Amino acid sequence: MTSVLKELTLDLEKTERLDKVLTATLGISRSTIQSWLKAGLVSVNGEVVKSNYKAQNGDVVTILQKEEEAITIQPEDIPLDIVFEDDSLIVVNKPSGMVVHPSKGHYSGTLVNALLYHSNSLSDSTSEEIYRPGLVHRIDKDTSGLLVIAKNNDVHQKLAQQISENKMNREYIAIVDGHFAHETGVIDAPLSRHQTNRLKRVVEKGGKNAVTHFEVLDAFSDYSLVSCRLETGRTHQIRAHMEFIKHPIVNDPLYHPKGKHATEFGQFLHARTLSFTHPVTGEALNFHVEPPKEFEDFIQLHKGRFSE
Repeated sequence: MTSVLKELTLDLEKTERLDKVLTATLGISRSTIQSWLKAGLVSVNGEVVKSNYKAQNGDVVTILQKEEEAITIQPEDIPLDIVFEDDSLIVVNKPSGMVVHPSKGHYSGTLVNALLYHSNSLSDSTSEEIYRPGLVHRIDKDTSGLLVIAKNNDVHQKLAQQISENKMNREYIAIVDGHFAHETGVIDAPLSRHQTNRLKRVVEKGGKNAVTHFEVLDAFSDYSLVSCRLETGRTHQIRAHMEFIKHPIVNDPLYHPKGKHATEFGQFLHARTLSFTHPVTGEALNFHVEPPKEFEDFIQLHKGRFSE
């Protein structure tokens, strides 16, 4: 069974392919849109259509989702570390251990539950057939740091476009195994889903383009503190890329299961810097939050010094 995920009336100046229109309107990937169309989940004026359908002004588009994917999201009074907020967007510092959005096995206690309680104005753009109010991008449960949240669909679309055009600067820091031969580098290695472990991503020819820039900030004991800047934003990109170059992130249970230390803290990965252009005012915004104290504790434990 299916239920209606989203319905919208198109406002177009000219005829365009439906997949291109929905990608631009909803602020989600074209591959996701095409998967919906291939699965017969998209109809126009009551008729199921293909991705090459020529959309026209006034067309009513209905997007369905499978019933088992529909999750009712309840607002929950969960404290948020809000770095910035105005009428258009929110910048939040997510703690390690918090799931970003509800899914099977995680129906409450997520960032989205907290956001719905905090604000009654969030975008309703969708991604991967699942309703995720406000979320322009995501970070993993055990990754801490900065996320930008959209309060309406126009802002969502413009922020998503900045990401797709590599105009949003997203910088992370991580503690990884080993020392580097070079202080800076670029990892240009396509990523695909692992054939047997569907949770993992692996470097594979023919995968999705993935580029990570790194800089070594400090080295201590058997570890390094590195800055990683995303040029693309694939699932698990930094985690998979660090594993690929033989410097897996400390405490990463998926990509470095043998590197677990005696701490309850998750992988040492933190979204430290987020810079973008305000989609309404045009102002250049730059946000920076230092990592949780567990980073400093780990470095001090291993006789290192945290470098700014």
